[in-house]
Amino acid sequence: MSAEYSPLEAVVRARRSVRGFKPDPVPQEVLREALEMAQWAPSNCNVQPWRVTIASGEARDRLSKAMVDKFYSGAFDPPDHPVEIFHDEYRTWQVDCAKRLYGEMGVERHDKEGRICAMARNYELFDAPHVAIVCMDKKFGVGTALTVGMWMQTFMLALTERGVDTCAMAAMRSYADTIRTTLDIPENHAVLCGIAIGYEDVEVPANRTRQPRGPLEDNVAWRS
Repeated sequence: MSAEYSPLEAVVRARRSVRGFKPDPVPQEVLREALEMAQWAPSNCNVQPWRVTIASGEARDRLSKAMVDKFYSGAFDPPDHPVEIFHDEYRTWQVDCAKRLYGEMGVERHDKEGRICAMARNYELFDAPHVAIVCMDKKFGVGTALTVGMWMQTFMLALTERGVDTCAMAAMRSYADTIRTTLDIPENHAVLCGIAIGYEDVEVPANRTRQPRGPLEDNVAWRS
């Protein structure tokens, strides 16, 4: 955390996606503190629609094995919501993100096996000791998903403030049925994503990746 920023700005700037974790578990009281803080995230009509399952230990291992086995067999579950396709300038950012990450990992574009192994790291949960599976009721749409997104941001920032690292993983959506079955999650809960949780292993090459942000004018228009 830099002393040049306010406490809030320091936490926001410090948070990033970590893709390699130490095996050390995060104390449950720390996880609970962050979850309690996240309960205060903005919520449309105060319905508090986030439904979250935290998997650790044997449950975490069972889930990872189930997903990894399916991935290497070439099987995927039907997603609960359509998968987004990035285009135009969004595709440019997506490709740049992949180049930076795979570059640090030493995976070339033509290295098909290396790219498959890199993708499998999502289902290995990047070796994180905990994973949060973030869901909402299948009846809800994009409006409620925005609320769940605000909960996620609050939760991840609360963990960052406590020295705990995270990585939000949209790849979990590829195994929604597997996740529900393995973790006994109700069938009416749509899987939105997972969050890997733990302490960064600085020796993992992927963790050298630093993703930039574009200029404010690319995202914000002023009218007066």
